[in-house]
Amino acid sequence: MANADFRVEAGSGTPLGATWDGSGTNFALFSAHATKVELCLFAENGRREVARIPLPENTHQVWHGYLPGVRPGQLYGYRVHGPYAPEAGHRFNPNKLLLDPYARAHKGPLRWHDAMFGYRVGSRHGDLSFDRRDSAFVMPKCVVVDPAYTWGADRHPRTPWAQTVVYEAHVGGLTRGYGGIDEPLRGTFEGLADEKVVRRLRERGVTAIELLPVQAFHDDRDFLARGLGNWWGYNTLGFFAPASRYLVRDGNIDEFKLLVRRLHDEGLEVILDVVYNHTAEGNQMGPTLSFRGIDNASYYMLGDDKRYTFDTTGTGNSLDLGNRRVLQMVMDSLRYWVEDCHIDGFRFDLASTLGRDRDQFNPHAPFLEAVAQDPVLSEVKLIAEPWDTGPNGYQVGNFPPGWAEWNDQYRDTVRAFWRGDAGQAQAMGDRLLGSAQIYEHDGRRPWSSINFVTAHDGFTLMDLVSFDAKHNELNGEGNRDGHDHNLSANYGVEGPTDDPGINAIRDRQRRNLMATLLLSQGTPMVLMGDERGRSQDGNNNAYCQMGAMNWLSWTGEPDAFEDFWRAVIDIRSNRPLLTFNRFLHSHDGNPEHRYVTWLRTDGGPMTPENWHDPDRRILTLLIQGAADKPLLLVLNAGTDAVRQALPDGAWLRLVDTVTGRAEVRPTGAPEGPHVSADARSLTLYEGIAPFQPFPPADD
Repeated sequence: MANADFRVEAGSGTPLGATWDGSGTNFALFSAHATKVELCLFAENGRREVARIPLPENTHQVWHGYLPGVRPGQLYGYRVHGPYAPEAGHRFNPNKLLLDPYARAHKGPLRWHDAMFGYRVGSRHGDLSFDRRDSAFVMPKCVVVDPAYTWGADRHPRTPWAQTVVYEAHVGGLTRGYGGIDEPLRGTFEGLADEKVVRRLRERGVTAIELLPVQAFHDDRDFLARGLGNWWGYNTLGFFAPASRYLVRDGNIDEFKLLVRRLHDEGLEVILDVVYNHTAEGNQMGPTLSFRGIDNASYYMLGDDKRYTFDTTGTGNSLDLGNRRVLQMVMDSLRYWVEDCHIDGFRFDLASTLGRDRDQFNPHAPFLEAVAQDPVLSEVKLIAEPWDTGPNGYQVGNFPPGWAEWNDQYRDTVRAFWRGDAGQAQAMGDRLLGSAQIYEHDGRRPWSSINFVTAHDGFTLMDLVSFDAKHNELNGEGNRDGHDHNLSANYGVEGPTDDPGINAIRDRQRRNLMATLLLSQGTPMVLMGDERGRSQDGNNNAYCQMGAMNWLSWTGEPDAFEDFWRAVIDIRSNRPLLTFNRFLHSHDGNPEHRYVTWLRTDGGPMTPENWHDPDRRILTLLIQGAADKPLLLVLNAGTDAVRQALPDGAWLRLVDTVTGRAEVRPTGAPEGPHVSADARSLTLYEGIAPFQPFPPADD
């Protein structure tokens, strides 16, 4: 290796990563326990290591050096020396090429080989053995990048939370099956940025697209052995680099920035699903790809026996955000995606791990406090998946003010109610009003509840009404994976059928579930393809399926269900009573306030006995406000029609899930004083008069 061809200077310990300054590149890598760090430079094809240069300085546990003349496009990696002492938590092995945690791009595939492991795979000494094989030939390489990008007049849409409708989607799944764009672009950032795709997203009425992980990840070894892949991407290997599989030109990060700019041009916010709770290196028997070889004892939570990782994620490891440098990496990563890539928010996978003090969740944990005071991150949308697999991991409602949370209690209650399960009335009432019993504290607002009925993890909406049980056999795990508590129903036949009666019930239930989601207080999240009847053939854990099962079908014009869905979104956005920024309760006597009243079928107010009746399957919600036309929402999950009294005045029907009609500006004749609430139906009425008299206050 011609190291003499590269002159190295001391450089700086900040910023971390590879930083091009127009004349050369500064390299800086944190490792508290290393004894030596070598920077490895590779030829353009990534196959030949052309230089191995020891970083000359160590300042505050950061190894650094500056190389004049090293330009964007240069491929590199690290070899880190130190003790191989698993009993002390150290797993240094300079034979393993390591990815820079701060690399802005990766180039080349990860090709699984036993040389990636720091120990000798199959040795009777297990992870205490030491593997001397060089792993560079099977590793991706990091890329020095030029961060300059012309954003023009790009601005964050900054849609108010109360007006937000989230569309959870997958970069590959959105366009892989779309014939309207060139084949090389399908399933990529550039494909998603195509004006035809962006326009159709805007026309759907959503305000934000939440993308499943786009940070660098690779296919797991066991997936490939089963002929499968890592479709979802919840196994991050680089927190600053975009996933290479979504790039047309490997290492070209501008393709992602183009996508964000195009979505912003149409007023759509971009939210990234991010995985800072663990990495792709697995447990103590996993490969040495980056963090493990750089400083295992710093990056990961370790057990009392430091040979073992402390796993609260079910993936083998948990990042240690109690370490200030690991916390810095996560914060730097988040700011990078906001400041350099113009991202509008984040959904944090298994977010309870980010607030952990080992066995306990702490709402004042260092990460949560750091985000709250950060002038950049505190201004974007922050969404927690408020659970993990460790002790005390379920924390729905317990994240700090400023955070929204995935509300699985909303999902389960709405599913159970519309399936006709007994005893759901009281919980359903709370879910319709933003789950106030969970979120109304510390000044939090209804938008804190991310309401969803379906998500990537679980059944699609079509499968929810078509299958009694999961069918995950194609995953190769004997149908043992995935949830068993689906609260689903097939209404007579398991899976697709030609029976018109069964299909009619299924279509009505889809409308009931979707309309409930969009008409509830809180922030609705819709799963990609639910508006078009996408099915995963009963698979409720399609994380490893790389084919059409996970693709959105773009064929044909919008059908009746998609038209219904779009109209209900329009109704929601045009009725302030449906997107009020405060929790709604029974009136307090102030005629200027918005308030709600729950009615019995005879028109009288609900009593505690009514709420606790396990057989109650009809709910009638009256929402009023001095400056707004009143709304009346009637939900009947029973199998029989019910006669419902309407409040005094004339009412127009906005939404009817029996006929599939939804009208922003209703044209039908006024109705009242009684209507028939059909079996398994949702109806939304609007009063003609802008104000209804206050009913008597409840005792």
